[in-house]
Amino acid sequence: MRLDKYLKVSRIIKRRTIANEACDAGRVMINGKVSKAGTEVKVGDIIEIAFGNKTVKAEVLRIQETSKKDEAAEMFKYL
Repeated sequence: MRLDKYLKVSRIIKRRTIANEACDAGRVMINGKVSKAGTEVKVGDIIEIAFGNKTVKAEVLRIQETSKKDEAAEMFKYL
């Protein structure tokens, strides 16, 4: 699954356009490498997102095309 779509479906970032902009600005890393919006996300990947002076780290636990709000929290684990 594409990185920008995963961020939206898992509700780490609320809108796909904002996820896309964060990727284009170089603020999203997968396993320590700066990643573009089209980068494939796999189970076990570590995603780091820089929000201003705060950094959020999450591990991908599951990938699914759609999710309800309560299911979205089970797709990743904060580190």
